[in-house]
Amino acid sequence: MHARSFRFDTTQLHGLFAAPRKPRMPLLRVALGLVGLALLAVLVFFGVFIGAAMLAAGMAWRLLRRPQARRQAAGQVVDADYRVVGKPELPTPR
Repeated sequence: MHARSFRFDTTQLHGLFAAPRKPRMPLLRVALGLVGLALLAVLVFFGVFIGAAMLAAGMAWRLLRRPQARRQAAGQVVDADYRVVGKPELPTPR
């Protein structure tokens, strides 16, 4: 058994992955160019439309779900005494 008998032949696949060739007919070139531009315009339009819809939905969601003012009950109020600590009293880093 030879090692060459199991090698994959790439000559048939070379044409599939090479750079695409432009058509030689000028009318067909123009037609394919216009099809490409139309496809690009449709994708940009839908991209902008979907983006605007997502922004509008997010803004509507925020407006509808506004947090109510937090009212603390009498039992939840924390009463404490505070004092301001000056810089010389803070511990120095090591």
